[in-house]
Amino acid sequence: MISVEEALARVLALATPMPVETVPLAAAAGRWMAKAAEARRTQPPFASSAMDGYAVQGPAATGARFRVIGESAAGHGFTGSVGPGEAARIFTGAPVPEGATQVVLQEDVTRDGNDIVIATASANANIRQAGDDFAAGFRLQPRRISASDVALLAAMNLAEVPAHRRPVVAIIATGDELVMPGDTPGPDQIIASNSLAIKALAEGVGAEARLLPIARDTEASLRAVFALAEGADLVVTIGGASVGDHDLVAKVATDLGMERAFYKISMRPGKPLMAGRLNGMPMLGLPGNPVSAIVCAHLFLLPLLRAMQGEPAPAPAPRRAVLGADVAPTGPRTHYMRARIEDGVVTAFDRQDSALLSVLAEANALLIRPLGDGARKAGEAADYLPI
Repeated sequence: MISVEEALARVLALATPMPVETVPLAAAAGRWMAKAAEARRTQPPFASSAMDGYAVQGPAATGARFRVIGESAAGHGFTGSVGPGEAARIFTGAPVPEGATQVVLQEDVTRDGNDIVIATASANANIRQAGDDFAAGFRLQPRRISASDVALLAAMNLAEVPAHRRPVVAIIATGDELVMPGDTPGPDQIIASNSLAIKALAEGVGAEARLLPIARDTEASLRAVFALAEGADLVVTIGGASVGDHDLVAKVATDLGMERAFYKISMRPGKPLMAGRLNGMPMLGLPGNPVSAIVCAHLFLLPLLRAMQGEPAPAPAPRRAVLGADVAPTGPRTHYMRARIEDGVVTAFDRQDSALLSVLAEANALLIRPLGDGARKAGEAADYLPI
C-alpha cells in the first residue's frame, strides 16, 4: 500500500489539461478561465452619483440656497454645466454634471419651487469617481469563474472568455447487486447510490458526467460497458476493484490495456482504490462501499478533475480546528473520519462504518487522523477537510 500523498501525486500525474475554447459569458460560471482577461473600459466610465440628491459645487453649507437648473438620471445625463449657486437633480448611478463637486442627499435639503436649501451640511461628496472600481486594461487572472466574476467580466465589457473545455467523465457502477433508484430490487439487491453521488461531485467542479449502464459481474458485461466510455476524457468505475472472485474491474481493465499507476492506499475508508491510464485516458477505480467511494472522490477524483481544467493548485487544502471530543489512535492507515465543523471545533461522529450514508449526509468535514497517530484529547488542534 502507498500513502495518500503518494497516491494523489500519481493521480495528478495522469491529468492533461483540457483544450481551451471560447465560452459565452452567460455560460462561463463554473469554468476555469484559461488566461487573464483584460478590461476594455474603465468602471465606472464617468464620475457618478452614489446617492439620490442634488449635484452642486460644494462643500454646501447649512442654509445655502441653490437654483435647480436640470436633472441627471441613469442613462440620461445632464448636458449642461453646474455653476456657483446652481444645482442639478441627480439620481444614483447618473453622471455627475460638469462643474459639480458634491452630491447633497435629497433628505438633507428642503425644496422651495426651483430652489433647494441645505438643511443639514455634510462633508461627504457622495461621488464615485471614474475608475474607482477599475481602469481599462485591468487584468483578471485565471480562476474558476464565480457568479461575482461573471459580473466583473461583464463590467469589463467582455462577452466571452477563454476557458478549458469541461472534461467528460464516464461513470460505471458495477455489481449484480445493484439496481437504479426507482427500480424494484430483488431480494438480494440494493439501490445504486454511489454513481449518482459521484456524478453530482464531478459536475460540482465543472465536469460533464455520463452515467453508463450498470456493469454486471461478468467480463462480457464489463467489456461492453467500458466500450460505451469511448469519447470520454476520464473513466471512473465504482466497485469491483478489490480482490474477490467477483471483483473483475482490474482484470478486465488490464486486458483492455490499462497501465496501472497504483492499487491500494494506506487509508480508511477507501483502501481498495485503483488508478491508471486506459488507452491514454485516465481511469480511477473507486471502492464500492458508499462512504469509501465518496471520500475517495473528494480526495482524488475532484483534484484530478480540477487539474484537467487547468487549476494550478488542485490538491485538497486541509484546514485547522480544535477537537470537540477525544479520538482514539489511528493505527497503520490514515483515517478520514466523518465529522461536523462548527465555530472552529471539529467533532467526529461516533459511528464511522463505511456503509453509513446517513452519517455522511450529516457531515460537513473529514477529520484527518494521520497514520500511526496516538489518541488525542478534546481541545487539541487537528486538521480537517471541508466537504
